[in-house]
Amino acid sequence: MLFNSPTFIVFLFVVFCLYWAIGRHRPQNVLLLIASYVFYGVWSWKFLLLLIASTLVDFGVGRLLGATQDVKTRRTLLIASVAVNLGFLGFFKYYGFFVTEAVGLLNSLGFEAHLRTLQIVLPVGISFYTFQSLSYVVDVYRGKLVAERNPFDYALYVAFFPQLVAGPIERATHLLPQVKRERTFSGKEFESGLQLIVWGLFKKMVIADNLAPYVNAVYADPAAYSGTTLLTATVFFAFQIYCDFSGYSDTARGTAKTLGFELMRNFEFPYFSRNPVEFWRRWHISLSQWFQDYLYFPLAMRYMRKGGWASKYKAHIISMGLIGLWHGANWTFLLFGLYWGVVIAGYLALSERRAAAGEGTWLNRLTGARWLTPVSVVTMFAVACIGWILFRAASLAQVWTILTGMLSADGVAGVERVGVLQAHYLWLMVGGLYLAEFLYRNTQQLASTLMGGEVRRLVLRHALFGAIVLSYVVAQNGLVQPFIYFQF
Repeated sequence: MLFNSPTFIVFLFVVFCLYWAIGRHRPQNVLLLIASYVFYGVWSWKFLLLLIASTLVDFGVGRLLGATQDVKTRRTLLIASVAVNLGFLGFFKYYGFFVTEAVGLLNSLGFEAHLRTLQIVLPVGISFYTFQSLSYVVDVYRGKLVAERNPFDYALYVAFFPQLVAGPIERATHLLPQVKRERTFSGKEFESGLQLIVWGLFKKMVIADNLAPYVNAVYADPAAYSGTTLLTATVFFAFQIYCDFSGYSDTARGTAKTLGFELMRNFEFPYFSRNPVEFWRRWHISLSQWFQDYLYFPLAMRYMRKGGWASKYKAHIISMGLIGLWHGANWTFLLFGLYWGVVIAGYLALSERRAAAGEGTWLNRLTGARWLTPVSVVTMFAVACIGWILFRAASLAQVWTILTGMLSADGVAGVERVGVLQAHYLWLMVGGLYLAEFLYRNTQQLASTLMGGEVRRLVLRHALFGAIVLSYVVAQNGLVQPFIYFQF
């Protein structure tokens, strides 16, 4: 069930009315759990059983962890949970990839290999709910969280439908207390949630879905296009994936708000970042924080104890490499992660050199200049676009074709009209989004001072009405396009 489909609108309306009519949080939780299972089961009732199995395993492990203080037993329970969760994830997401690569390697070495592979369909959202469930077990193991005793509350924490399929990846310390408390309807929160839903669907349906045909056409045959066209398609993809994914996150947060829940913000204007560390603090924040807390910090402590100049940067490279691999079973995703790991390590090394150089050195004067901020933002966006080539390309060979093709004037200049809008309108759309977010980020406080509350509400209501109309007028021929991150 897609957020941008009429089916979901009807589903949410029915759930919303029944939910607030009930009025008490215990039966509300039962309703939300049933609704969440229906929401997920629409894709596949078979994979719903996998979600329930993962939930039962980690709920049981959590209870056992809460009942014992024996170090060896607790470690065994943690290993069991990790093995089950990553086993599910590894089988469904990476089995076919590794078998195919093994066959290719054996054949290249002169061994005739015909290993059978299964036609495995990736369960929707498995990467997200697996990490969410696993974080609960780790937090209970570390003593940061008391094991949950109510299986229905825990099941709702794992399967809460607004963020089940593509995040944000919530922590039990944040979402479980909201599941367990009483919730009362708030007109202000409802209006705020509705604004988020409309803004998220606007970014998805109007911007992302209209950029997609251009990007798909160019990346389907990059060797046929000129360097400027390849560059245009890459910039368009940067905004396509941002509007697609952040649009989902905004819609998820808005939907949760209408039901009395507050989900974490998953994007914080990432294309205004000045350095790679800041970028990953603003992009897919829930995933970045997950890897930071459960992988990077343990690795960093281990490597720092070993000493050596390069040791402290290994944790960054390994963590980012695994973030890349988390996105999918393809060498391009692994290279995408390693690329960012090297970029972050290089930036941190330069920062350390700058700190050691002292205040009056040329390096500090240069990097501390005020005019450098817009230059840093533009440079960082270019660095991000190179990463998006690795992310979007179908193979390593295609990555090379695109990178070298950008330096060439050969090939077709531009793409014939695809979808609803031509390229120059797409550029206006991207520029308008960038300007809107810049103004929102930098003048929100000024607008609050100049406009009273009632004026702001009227402006927002008219803006929402316009966004709804535009969404249906400019949507891709009325077709419902799936979200990019559903494939992860």
